[in-house]
Amino acid sequence: VIGGVGGVIVFLPQICILFFFISLLEDSGYLARAAFVMERVMRVVGLPGKAFVPMLSAHACAIPGIMAARVIDSWRDRLVTILVLPMLTCSARLPVYTMVAALLFADSPGLAAVMFFAAYLLGIVAALLTAFMLKHTILKGEVSPLVLELPPYRRPSLRNALLNVFDRATVFVRRAGTVILLISVGLWALSNYPKLPEDSLANEVTSTKLPVEPMADSSTDNETPSDQAERMEAQERLAYSAAGRVGRVLEPVFAPLGFDWKINVGVVSSFAAREVIVSTLSIIYGVGEDSETLTETLQHQQRPDGSPVYSRATCFSLLVFYVLAMQCLPTQVVTSRETGSWRWAILQLVYMTALAYGAALVTFQVTTWLG
Repeated sequence: VIGGVGGVIVFLPQICILFFFISLLEDSGYLARAAFVMERVMRVVGLPGKAFVPMLSAHACAIPGIMAARVIDSWRDRLVTILVLPMLTCSARLPVYTMVAALLFADSPGLAAVMFFAAYLLGIVAALLTAFMLKHTILKGEVSPLVLELPPYRRPSLRNALLNVFDRATVFVRRAGTVILLISVGLWALSNYPKLPEDSLANEVTSTKLPVEPMADSSTDNETPSDQAERMEAQERLAYSAAGRVGRVLEPVFAPLGFDWKINVGVVSSFAAREVIVSTLSIIYGVGEDSETLTETLQHQQRPDGSPVYSRATCFSLLVFYVLAMQCLPTQVVTSRETGSWRWAILQLVYMTALAYGAALVTFQVTTWLG
């Protein structure tokens, strides 16, 4: 459990850097002018220039971005902005991006940077296209005119920026210490109960009725029989647990995306918060107890047929899914509160989930076909 929470906290420095630069822009007085500059561009997709500030804030966290949408005068424009903001890459997605980048481009920092940029760009394009679609269908209407008072430019205060970073980082850490910790504890229980009967365990390990997933780790070549039996026992216990059963039930749903049942458990558990998938995989693979890092452990996973679980196609599919999926319960709550109805929050959840699934499906199938 501690390893699961720590797997998310380790990404706090990158998140603080993002918060710091956004704080400098806010304190300099530039953001108000940015809204004026972006007015013509935003109108192309049916949004006012004032929507630019909430969209920029949403790159730190969708929740303050949704609250910042109150500055938009038109109810329709404000509603469209709220519905598309969660598609923009927020700080909670960074742990997932970092994990996938480490799996795909561990030795190529340049390619990892390109992948990060592509993920951000995909979220922006998806949000703008969705806004265009909404403003021409169910929320059709004219864009409200821009009336804005421009504040003077001023030198940003380093002290204010650091205090802002501290406040936002504290919120993130508290979230990790509450939501993620509770989910990690619950997942630990689901991953360990019900217990596999000892007699069944002995039969399964000796006869290997359930497929045991081989590890393509060089260290397994030197495994002693007792080490191999212990690893097989851990896999059998997890497969028999409640979490393993849920993951296997969902296999037909997520198999076209390249996800195995362990990834399925991570996807389900991370509905409350996207970054929870990192702690989920840490717990499932027991990274907190082993010397291997989570990335190394994932790189060594194989399917029963010997193919890697985290192939290039699966990693890209997982990345696209988390770029577009909702996977954030607090955002859903804030959406319902700001719109005054759960109807819009449910529409937001259904649309983003369907979009994420479809895009991940196409990504996996095309990448697999291309080899």
